[in-house]
Amino acid sequence: MTHPLSFPAALPNGRGDEHPQPRPEYPRPQLVRDGWLNLNGTWEFEIDAGDSGLERGLLQRRLSDTITVPFAPESAASGIENTDFMEAVWYRTRFTVPEGWEGKQGVLHFGAVDHDTTVWVDGVEAVRHRGGFTPFRAQLGELTPGAEVTVVVRARDLRREPKAGGKQSTWYENTDCYYTRTTGIWQTVWVEAVDPLHLRRVRITPDVDARAFQCELVPSRNASGATAALRLYANGSLVATATTGISTGLSGTARLELDDADVRLWSPADPFLYTLEIDVADASGRVTDRVSSYAGLRGVAIDGTAVLLNGEHVFQRLVLDQGYWPESLMTAPSDDALVRDIRLGMEAGFNGARLHQKVFEERYLYHADRLGYLVWGEFGDWGVSGAGTIGHNQGPTASFTTQWLEALERDINHPAIIGWCPLNETHQTLHDRITVLDDVTRGMFLATKLADPTRPVIDASGYSHRVREVDVWDAHSYEQDPVAFAHQQSGAVDGHPYFNTEDDRPISVPYGGQPFFVSEFGGIWWNEELARNDDGTYSWGYGQRVRTIEDFHERFAGLVGVLREDRSMFGYCYTQLTDTFQEQNGLYGFDRRPKFDIDVIRAVQTAPAAYESRRRD
Repeated sequence: MTHPLSFPAALPNGRGDEHPQPRPEYPRPQLVRDGWLNLNGTWEFEIDAGDSGLERGLLQRRLSDTITVPFAPESAASGIENTDFMEAVWYRTRFTVPEGWEGKQGVLHFGAVDHDTTVWVDGVEAVRHRGGFTPFRAQLGELTPGAEVTVVVRARDLRREPKAGGKQSTWYENTDCYYTRTTGIWQTVWVEAVDPLHLRRVRITPDVDARAFQCELVPSRNASGATAALRLYANGSLVATATTGISTGLSGTARLELDDADVRLWSPADPFLYTLEIDVADASGRVTDRVSSYAGLRGVAIDGTAVLLNGEHVFQRLVLDQGYWPESLMTAPSDDALVRDIRLGMEAGFNGARLHQKVFEERYLYHADRLGYLVWGEFGDWGVSGAGTIGHNQGPTASFTTQWLEALERDINHPAIIGWCPLNETHQTLHDRITVLDDVTRGMFLATKLADPTRPVIDASGYSHRVREVDVWDAHSYEQDPVAFAHQQSGAVDGHPYFNTEDDRPISVPYGGQPFFVSEFGGIWWNEELARNDDGTYSWGYGQRVRTIEDFHERFAGLVGVLREDRSMFGYCYTQLTDTFQEQNGLYGFDRRPKFDIDVIRAVQTAPAAYESRRRD
């Protein structure tokens, strides 16, 4: 059995791609199987400007160009680098079924495709999917070793259709905090072979008080007499076992209980992971599936105005991470690039991040799990305004909830995720009617709590808090003067925290005594080349820019100090980790080179926080 912290290499796909293959690593760390094909590499490609490709026969014929998958056609890494709007794009590839896959069923996986996707396999429609951030799959049926399989993909990314796009610009140019778009395939495409009876997913819920893991196992089908055997390991030693039936009720549950000597809690200081192995067997006892996973034993709780990790007052020193790269946009250029961004945050004194306006690749979360980097999971809800003026997210569609639930399903097992936030900076004043925004905000909050009652949920980060029973309250402030910032935030300690308004009109229901933090602040504008001129065409940030690095250090220390020294706040989130295109308020450049003295930044952040003293009260 493969240990989940080292993953199986892909089998040859029969396409004869050039090497090295882009993004060759195993894409699904939470459910690992041996024997898979990575389809990343050179595909046929064609831009379909009028979305008429189906009528023009693109499904049947060779496409006019080639692209490097999984990089979006807007990116340099793709080889296309077309940054104009593309109503639709088409892809085509072929792969050969490996020897040894006889009697197996094929599953074709897409990590993420933006935005509305149709997939044909050997000329037959296999799946449709809406949403640019979440995975989906197509069933290939029984496989014949040596057979060649043709896959065709059409991705529609209609400019004037309201959709969840995150930070993708709805204008031709990038502007303010809106960036180059991502169209089509932007995460790994891969194939695996499974038995008709296999494990579709496993949900692992840690129970710190009981020193146990509760596991819910969902098989591919109901099969009379089917069972699942679970084995939990710590550093290679077997520490717990369980067996459960999975033949009725569409799922089975198993509980893995630890002896006290085998308990090791997951935390940023000690991100210990247990290994989980699962065998699925049919009624005859034949093992039909074998998978591996991992789990961290940790608990998140709320006690009054405190958010606790394993019962401790862990101050959350978070950074806003946009998850963009110059050459590859939303796709990390390599697995090492994901690790590097986490380490850059840690080197600057952060212990976690808000993964902003984007559902990050799952391998980012795997690395956060093993490195002990706290994460607030988010969704890219911006983009509903379509073209023209910003619509302030007042017209979210029903697909938002669908896509968000897909993200929860994918990511719910990751111990690094300590909270959820489906919406960000929704703007709408309170008035005497219930709006679509009210319905969607409450609906996504309730859906999140039903899917995962073990983590706190923010209904919308900053601005319009519309759910009275929300777990955590937050606000955004880009006040640049530390003295004014301190005055602005001074009410939190007395139960009257700062809240965002719209033109001085209320946009949120009243604060209800929840834990509070400032989840966006700072954004200090610094571009050394443009520091002494006022041309904002190529450089943008919040407020009055600083003029020297020393000025930056002073302002950073002042702003961080206001929040770090407020014992009523459980953390903060600084904007931002890196410059991103024209938004040049990062601690690192877009190329990931430090812009400031990182030792100074780390010292400011790692000074004791007043919140941490509450554990001794």
